[in-house]
Amino acid sequence: MAGEVRRLTRPGDPADALVGARLRAARQAAGLTLAAVAAQAGLTKGFLSRLERDEVSPSVASLVAVCGVLGIGVGQLFEPPATSLVRAAEAPPIHFGGAGVREVLLTAGMQRALHVIRSVVEPGGGGGEELYSLACDVEFVHVLRGRLRLLLPGEVVDLDEGDAFTMPGATPHTWLNVSSAACEVLWVLTPAP
Repeated sequence: MAGEVRRLTRPGDPADALVGARLRAARQAAGLTLAAVAAQAGLTKGFLSRLERDEVSPSVASLVAVCGVLGIGVGQLFEPPATSLVRAAEAPPIHFGGAGVREVLLTAGMQRALHVIRSVVEPGGGGGEELYSLACDVEFVHVLRGRLRLLLPGEVVDLDEGDAFTMPGATPHTWLNVSSAACEVLWVLTPAP
């Protein structure tokens, strides 16, 4: 079925126990080398490399040692990834302000690492006359269709279809659709305000 989300493995399948990719991701996120983790866990670099490729089955003690070095719980390796699906027709409407704007939240409401918002801005619509800033570290805007003008202190940035702009979230700004057609924009805010 088109658009359907299916689980590719069944509970109890050996594929459910594959932990290598999660271990590698945790090691890389911690900025550690194979050699460093292996040494701290009391394992060989070759064994750890094979473990990350799911070519060996570790003992409980080895898995506990590696997880201890990486600062993660063993249980995290076996939890399903936290995913969410927002269907286009079911995206919740939101309103950050402005006029002539229809906005929907594309990330699930429980998502705190980032917000992704799709806005359709009617001709002349925008964020209002006054500059504002958001309580996030980074704000990213990508014009999917049409043209959008960003107004920053002492700067005007015109974005055409396909253009993207990134700024610190604390940057005072506003925006406006200066074209005669609707403009569709994707906003990414991290962390979620």
